Amino acid sequence: MINILEVNETNRMIEHDNLDVRTITMGISLLDCICDDLEKLKTNIYNKIYGYTKNLVATGEEIAREYGIPIVNKRISVTPIALVGGSACKSTEDFVELAKTLDKVAADVGVNFIGGYSALVSKGMTPAEELLIRSIPQALSQTTYVCSSVNVGSTKTGINMDAVRLMGEVVKETALATKDKDSLGCAKLVVFCNAPDDNPFMAGAFHGVTEADAIINVGVSGPGVVKHALESVQGESFEVLCETIKKTAFKITRVGQLVAREASKRLGVPFGIVDLSLAPTPAVGDSVADILELIGLEKTGAPGTTAALALLNDQVKKGGVMASSYVGGLSGAFIPVSEDQGMINAVQAGALTLEKLEAMTCVCSVGLDMIAVPGDTTPATIAGIIADEAAIGMVNQKTTAVRVIPVIGKDVGEMVEFGGLLGYAPVMPVNGFSCEAFVSRKGRIPAPIHSFKN
Repeated sequence: MINILEVNETNRMIEHDNLDVRTITMGISLLDCICDDLEKLKTNIYNKIYGYTKNLVATGEEIAREYGIPIVNKRISVTPIALVGGSACKSTEDFVELAKTLDKVAADVGVNFIGGYSALVSKGMTPAEELLIRSIPQALSQTTYVCSSVNVGSTKTGINMDAVRLMGEVVKETALATKDKDSLGCAKLVVFCNAPDDNPFMAGAFHGVTEADAIINVGVSGPGVVKHALESVQGESFEVLCETIKKTAFKITRVGQLVAREASKRLGVPFGIVDLSLAPTPAVGDSVADILELIGLEKTGAPGTTAALALLNDQVKKGGVMASSYVGGLSGAFIPVSEDQGMINAVQAGALTLEKLEAMTCVCSVGLDMIAVPGDTTPATIAGIIADEAAIGMVNQKTTAVRVIPVIGKDVGEMVEFGGLLGYAPVMPVNGFSCEAFVSRKGRIPAPIHSFKN
C-alpha cells in the first residue's frame, strides 16, 4: 500500500523535480497480420493496431488527471516490420508503403511515435531485411511518427559487419533525405547491439517475437528527483550517496508501477515491464549531467566521469528492482547530448568529447545518443562509430546503441535545433582518420569466448 507520506512526497517530486511517466507504450504483435498480398497486409496492420490502441491516448490522459502524474507520451511498438513484410514486400517502395500505414494509424489514434520499422540482423540479413534497411531513408523522410531501429550485433552472435557497413550508408542517406529539417530523420533511427524486446523508449522500441499479442510497458524518468535528493547529501560518504540514489529510484519506480498496472487494467492488456531510465529533457534541472556534477565533478567529462556514471547507473537499477518485480527494457541512465542541458553545456565548455562519451557508454543505460556530427562525416566513419559501440555491447553483455545525426550543411561548433524533447545540440568533432579498409571487410566479427555458456 502507498501511505499518505508517500503521496505527499510524490506530489513534491512531480511539482518541483520534473518527475514524470515519460511514456506508456503499447506493444502489439503483427505476426497474425502476415500475408503475401501487400494491400491486404496494410489493411490487416492498420486494423490490428487501431483496434488495440484507439483508447490508448484517452486512457493515459484519464490516468494523468486522476492521479496527478504527468504522462508525457503515449506510444506504440510493433513486431519488426522486416519480419511482417517479408512475404508481401518485393521492393523498398513496398516497405515504404508499410511505413506510411504505420504513420497513418499513429496519426489516427493520436500517439507521439510508433516504433518497429525494424530489422534484427545480428548474424545475417534475409533479402526482406536488406530491403527494409535500404528503404529507411525514404520511409523516415515521408513519415512523421515512424521510428526505425536495426540490431546489428549481440553477445551470442557477434557483429554483422555487412549490416554495420550498410547502416553507415543508411544513416548518411537518411541525413540527406531530411536535410531540409536539419537531418531530423536520423533522430528517429537507432542502431543497436543486444537490443531488448521490451524497450518502451523511442526511437528503439519494437515488440519482440517472444512477447504476448499485446502488452503495456511504461517508461519512468526522474533525473530532477535524483538531483534534488543528492543536494541534501553533499560531502557525505559513498555509502550515503548510494543509499540516497537507491531509495530515490525505488520511489520513482513505484510511480511507474502504479501507472502501468492502472493502464493495463483499463485497456485490458497485460502489464509487461517498468523501464526505470533516467531520461533527461532540455528543461533546466532535468539533467543526468547535473547529477554527475553533484556527485563531485566540475564538469561532465572530467576525470572520474565514467566512475560516477557507473555508480549512478548501478544504484538506479538496485533501487528499481526492489520496487517492481518486472523492471525491464533499458533501465538506467541515458546520456543523450541534445536532450540534456548539462551535457550540452559540457560539450560547449570543451569538457566532453565523442571519445569520452564512448567510454561512458560502457557503464550507462544505452550508448551514443542524439549526437550531432558534421554533415560531411563519411558513411565509413559512421560505420566505424557503430562498430565500436557494438563491440562495447557485445563484449560487456549489455545493450549499446548509436543515434548520431550528421547534420547536412553544418560543421563543428554550429548549433542545430531539433525541437521538443529532442532539444538542440552543438555539432561535435569526429576523428578524421579513416577506417574505410576495416569496415569494408565482408562477414562478421565472431562472438566473444564468454558468450558460450550452454
